[in-house]
Amino acid sequence: MKVIALIPARYASARLPGKLMLDLNGKTVIRRTYEAVAATGLFAAVYVVTDSEVIYDEIRSFAGNVVMSGTDFECGTDRIASVLPQVGAADIYINVQGDEPFTVKEPLEQLIRVFEEDREQRIGVCTLRQQITEPDMIDNPNVVKVITRPDDTAIYFSRSRVPYDRDRSGDIPYYKHIGIYAFRAQALREFAALPPGRLELAEKLENLRFIENNIAVKVVVTDYVNIGIDTAEDLERARRAVRH
Repeated sequence: MKVIALIPARYASARLPGKLMLDLNGKTVIRRTYEAVAATGLFAAVYVVTDSEVIYDEIRSFAGNVVMSGTDFECGTDRIASVLPQVGAADIYINVQGDEPFTVKEPLEQLIRVFEEDREQRIGVCTLRQQITEPDMIDNPNVVKVITRPDDTAIYFSRSRVPYDRDRSGDIPYYKHIGIYAFRAQALREFAALPPGRLELAEKLENLRFIENNIAVKVVVTDYVNIGIDTAEDLERARRAVRH
């Protein structure tokens, strides 16, 4: 099975401007993400997909693979879908966010394994979730929550508390979405052909485009603890975590 990793990378960022080019103990955030993904050894190729000449030049400076995309995209998945002819054919494409410099092998292997075991090719999209253990995260809009069916397909993704425990039983597990996606090529093309819906635009969550169009999304439970970088505080925490 041929698998290609695609890292969508915009220079603009509302909460932390230019975050992918910020220094993370001697290397930029985007370079550390690229190198972490490549170091897993799981991919036939790794590409950064960007509309920024600054990011393009940064990736080329260390001989990384990078392709330029257009600028008019609603989300990273639209961006990577637009460059499939440039990066070449694969069985599976994995979308890793550009601000995930601590990406490791195990959760990516989990996603690939789902497709390896899906011999009838019924699954087109797969992503990750992790049980929330810190109560403050449940109502944090920067932490995307996901609820699923018994077969682990997604019912809904939200920045709000879902489900709402009306009786305050305390028995409801909450899960946060980990923003790494794996797609079959056809599912990725189908996504890009669909317009953003009301829910996606309201929550600013691209995964809701699948939900609004009745496309099943498999959501696998993982123990992977990601350190994404969305704020200045996240960046400082990441700097403390980097050892080299």
